[in-house]
Amino acid sequence: MLKLLGGLKDYLKWQEIYTDNAVFRLHNLFTTVLLLACSLIITATQYVGNPIQCIVKGLPVPPINTYCWITSTYTMPDAFQRQMGVAVAHPGIANDFNDESAKKYYSYYQWVCFALFFQAILCYTPKWLWDAWEGGLMRTVVMGLNHGLCRDEDRCKKKKALIEYLLRHIKRHNMYAMRYWICEALCLVNILGQLYFMDRFFDGEFLRYGLRVMSFSDQAQEERIDPMVFVFPRVTKCTFHKYGPSGSIQKHDSLCILPLNIVNEKTYIFIWFWFIILASLLTMLIIYRLVIICCPAIRPGLLRFRNRMVAREVAEAVVRKTDIGDWWVLYMLGQNMDPLIYREVLAELAKKIEIVPSHSQ
Repeated sequence: MLKLLGGLKDYLKWQEIYTDNAVFRLHNLFTTVLLLACSLIITATQYVGNPIQCIVKGLPVPPINTYCWITSTYTMPDAFQRQMGVAVAHPGIANDFNDESAKKYYSYYQWVCFALFFQAILCYTPKWLWDAWEGGLMRTVVMGLNHGLCRDEDRCKKKKALIEYLLRHIKRHNMYAMRYWICEALCLVNILGQLYFMDRFFDGEFLRYGLRVMSFSDQAQEERIDPMVFVFPRVTKCTFHKYGPSGSIQKHDSLCILPLNIVNEKTYIFIWFWFIILASLLTMLIIYRLVIICCPAIRPGLLRFRNRMVAREVAEAVVRKTDIGDWWVLYMLGQNMDPLIYREVLAELAKKIEIVPSHSQ
């Protein structure tokens, strides 16, 4: 188990060249690793230990355990309101009086590990798509200039090649930037879609799950209903039918303990908080991108924020003569290049960009 989880650290290794945003990486890398780790832990708990243990009289226990696991178990929602140990034996456990409509069935626990794995794939999809679209452009144009310790001759050649590339491809990077921002928007769509999916997966109980857990401690002791026990019951009921000696159908009621739900409830409360935080960060990021697109006046300031050594007039000249795609490439270069070299590149670019022939623009 530790070996499997240890292999996930490769997804979080330091990158020499960055082509994306920190929030983008939180979605694509950290969240993917988180969901994969949760899936592995629950899979190990489910298939190595005893995920369900049933108490039944007159029947062999192992077949009943298997039957109740592969079908489903249930509780009585109105029994959660009754006092445990007085009116009911366990939260949600009461006589059903053959009323099928009063039962709440639980079958999700068989699918949790697969659902988490599928969610991890969805979280990694925007990164896979962006890597395919990006095609290593940023690494190519940086040309090792992220390391300031290089020979002057090599540095001058690389700077010259970079400036020539930028002048030759001026106003041709809009699609590069738009594709990346589309991938960022896909991250937000994915998180919101997964929140909806998990809410449906848990019969409409997930979206309010974290809020109910937070309000649980503020309730009076006699009025408390643990929301984690309601969504992830630890004790449920299961009904097994068999033929009797004379051929009549016999009904056997069993009480089932679900140790796996102890892991599930802690896993999903963490996922709920993380997804809400991530959805908020991605929403602010999308708003920030819209401001950048709609307000060109802030772009010079962002270039200078990336590198304070860049003169204001240099940043303004570069932004004035380029499109937003070119600005984005220059902005990302500032994240990946040595600050002194970056300042020199922008200064030389600002001088030469004024005399670029109009037909090449």
